[in-house]
Amino acid sequence: MDLIIPTISQGLLWSVLAIGVYLTFRVLDVADLTVEGSFPLGAATAAKLLVDGWSPIPAIFVACIAGMLSGVVTGILTTRFKIPALLSGILTMIALYSVNLRVMGKANLPLLGVDTLFTQFGWISEDKQTVVFAVGLVVVLLVGALCYWFFGTEIGAAIRATGFNPNMIRANGVNTDVTVILGLLLSNGLVAVSGALVAQSNGFADVGMGVGTIVIGLASVIIGEVLFGTPSFWRCLISVVLGSIVYRIVIAVVLQMGMPPNDLKLFTAILVAAALALPLLQGKVKERRRRRAVD
Repeated sequence: MDLIIPTISQGLLWSVLAIGVYLTFRVLDVADLTVEGSFPLGAATAAKLLVDGWSPIPAIFVACIAGMLSGVVTGILTTRFKIPALLSGILTMIALYSVNLRVMGKANLPLLGVDTLFTQFGWISEDKQTVVFAVGLVVVLLVGALCYWFFGTEIGAAIRATGFNPNMIRANGVNTDVTVILGLLLSNGLVAVSGALVAQSNGFADVGMGVGTIVIGLASVIIGEVLFGTPSFWRCLISVVLGSIVYRIVIAVVLQMGMPPNDLKLFTAILVAAALALPLLQGKVKERRRRRAVD
């Protein structure tokens, strides 16, 4: 029990990032590496504002806006300057490293003795992890409901159609450049919110905390899709959240089994590769069974 609540709590906080990755990877069909810069940007912005005396909720909103702006930069590079989306994300990510250092003023900014979102809701329980779990659950439910509502609107449907069939949506008079920028804006805004929450939970913001976040997000998305399916958009959002929790549980288990922390990135990469290859392997197995049945 001592391991379950903290693990699920972290899974909930990181699931906001996973939803952001899902919006670009599955909805827009874009490989966006901006998240490796917008995640620490959200953490750095929120931490700096908290240290300067801001209230946690306004600090998180400002962090979200900062993340949105980074998504807009990537979107402009992709749509206006016709730079490939992957390269645009890399360029923005590299630029954000310096921006994050400027925001914090140093590589690591501790939040010791600073009032955070979780200390404000300390009345929920004396146990910090229980507070993180409760606040994380509320945030995830709010984010999920807002995403479900937004992507059911005309603009949201246009963004989804852009990733599914850009030629068709352009033929209907929709400016796909705008929808791509909007999609990247929303995605990186959510990623920055996740960074702000994780920084407050961990008690510090670090310029290097974004390394590997794209793989963590992809792992959550793929694991959720494989285990829980994606028959509808609402189920997709639930699958991503559950995939993030399952991923954190897997990480906690392998660490308990004695895996060195330095090998976690390698393990995550192998896990994502295996999850991505699983549908293909399942298809080949079904095809072989079908051929045997015919023979």
